[in-house]
Parts: sequence; C-alpha cells; structure tokens
Amino acid sequence: MAEMMQTQAGDAGAFKSFDLNRVPTPCFVVDAQAIERNLKVLADVKARSGAHVLSALKAFSMFEVAPLISRYLDGVCASGLYEAKLGREEYQGDVATFCAGYKDHEIDEIIALSDHMIFNSPSQKARFLAKCQAAKVSVGLRINPLHSEGEIPKYDPCAPCSRLGTPINQLDDDVLDGVDGLHMHTLCEQGFEPLARTWAAIEQKLAPYLPNLKWLNFGGGHHITRADYDREGLIAFIKNIREKYQVDVYLEPGEAVALDAGILVGEILDLPQNVMDLAITDISATCHMPDVIEAPYRPALMGEAESGHTYRLGGPSCLAGDVIGDYTWSAPLQVGDRFAFLDQAHYSMVKTNTFNGVPLPSIALWDSETNELKMVREFSYDDFKNRLS
Repeated sequence: MAEMMQTQAGDAGAFKSFDLNRVPTPCFVVDAQAIERNLKVLADVKARSGAHVLSALKAFSMFEVAPLISRYLDGVCASGLYEAKLGREEYQGDVATFCAGYKDHEIDEIIALSDHMIFNSPSQKARFLAKCQAAKVSVGLRINPLHSEGEIPKYDPCAPCSRLGTPINQLDDDVLDGVDGLHMHTLCEQGFEPLARTWAAIEQKLAPYLPNLKWLNFGGGHHITRADYDREGLIAFIKNIREKYQVDVYLEPGEAVALDAGILVGEILDLPQNVMDLAITDISATCHMPDVIEAPYRPALMGEAESGHTYRLGGPSCLAGDVIGDYTWSAPLQVGDRFAFLDQAHYSMVKTNTFNGVPLPSIALWDSETNELKMVREFSYDDFKNRLS
C-alpha cells in the first residue's frame, strides 16, 4: 500500500458562501481575494527579509491573475521554454529558468527570455556557459544537499539516485567556475524547520564557495502562507544569510501563492452500488487531479460530514483506478448534486489532461468581496482534438 500524503488544505473560508450552481462542471473557481491575501503575506516576508520572491509557474500558471501577482512579487521561475515564454509575456519582473536537461535547439531562446539560467549538472553548465555569459545572463547550478526532508520518496529530490541537482560532495572550484549562484529545491508543501535543518547540514560544506557567489536560491515547496508557518523564523534566517555571506536570497513559492485560493466544482452523475455506495462524478482523478493517484493523497471535500452517508467517489473514465476516495454527506446524495474539493488551484490546474476524451474543467475567477464571477476559459471538443493531430 502506497504511503498517503496528507492534504494541507485549510478552512473553506469564503468558498462556503459560493453558489456551486453558478458555474458549469467540472470547473476550477479561483478567488482573487484569496490570491491577494497570500501575495500580501509573501510581500511582507520579502520586504522584511530582503529576499527576492518568485512565483513558481509549474505550480500555478493561471495568467489571468498575472497582473495581481506582478504587483506583489519579483517575477517568476520557469521549468523550460514554454514557461519562460509565458513568464516573459504575461508577468513583470525576473524570469529564473531551471530545467533538468536543456535542448540545443531551444537554448538560445530560453537564454534570451531568462535573467537566471540554472543548470542541473556541471556538464550542462559547461556546454552553455559561454552563451549565457555572452548574453549577460546570471548562471546558477542546482545542488543536491544529500539531506532528505521529503515526506514521500518519489517527491524527494534528495532521495538516493535522484537525477535532480549536483550532489554537494561533487562540488569543487572547476564545477563552480562561472557560476554566480546555487539553487536547491528540497521541500514539498513544508514548513520552515525542514529548510533550517537542510541549511544546517550543508552550510559548512558550502562555506568555502560562498564568498564567490552572488546569490542563493532556496527553491520552492515553502508553505509560507499557511497559518502555522514560522514566518518570523524564515525572515531571520534569510537576513542572517544575506548579512553573513553578502549574497542575494531567492525563494520560489508555488503552492503558497495559490494556497486555499481555489476549488474544483463537480456534479454527481450516477449512484450505483457494489458492496458499498458508489458515486460517479464528472471530476476525474486521473484527468483533473492526477496527484490523487500519483502522490497519492485524499483531497478535502468542502463541507464533508463526520457521519452520515458515505460514498466512494470516482470519475467517468474507463480507468479502474480513477477513484478519488470515500466521502461522507449528512444526507443521501442525488444525481445532479454539486460538490467541491478544496485547495485545487495549485498543481491540479496545471496537470489536467484529456485522457479518455474527458473534458477539461472550465476556469472561473471569483471575487469573494464583490461576488463578481468571470468565466475565464471554457474548453471544447476542439481543445481535445487539436492536441492529438
């Protein structure tokens, strides 16, 4: 049995008052007020610590709110050509790009789009260093601290034989030749303490090289906007590193930008019975919330009852494993009933697919203060057809 990740979803907040019948299903509904609330927290950390804070497009790339994000943060981090283009076209500020392996025919365009180019290995750095220097783009190297804090091995970049980052015991002057900064990304929806422990494990190993560096990038996975996050500890940590080593510090939160800012609304399609009560929904785990299967984890249901009528929810696809989980309502379900999963803005939206011809969820932007609702995108058959041939 695979280990189960625990959802970090908080309270439903303003979504408790949202009428689920206002949108077609399935549909992501993102609250602009919740996004801005998170951004204000990140901006406060940025201002008091002196860090540069970039929004991770890999986690949340709904560029309808790019102007809002750009008002508070310093730019974006990208995972390759397409995200770098999106960052440059739709967002303001820096674009910091990291990819585990760059392609020769894309590298010139990526460099032209980026302010920081972060390489996964010394060999990739060596291949493309001259191009970066000619373009006056800052060069970074991702390191593997060889210190694990990951909850699940396959989400742990420091797991044995990880392909991500240069093992810290392989660093030397030749490896770091031409490198302006070091990047590490070792967290996944975690608090400040794992970051502090990781730094304590590697600081002395990095100390000989820090005087020659311009910046350190601590990557993403920081749940800075979560209520129980030790923000004062993070601020003191960043200020200490900046003052001690005279380097700029970058953070790349993704989940923290959109934490508890979006729901995924669905509808009950059928209520069969096989040993237990089942419910077929127009939300598919495999198509709309792949992490439910990949992590795996159990998403939080808005308004779930502690006792009552329990159903095993599954999607409309032919995959036997397209099961979301067992959930309880206080009253029996009826075909046509609406429901919503919490905290679906980050990672779920960017991972959707059309396996089995299952339609993509619509995207709506809601303002919980004014109650204004905007349908940002509704997908059609053409979106399914045109990506296949």
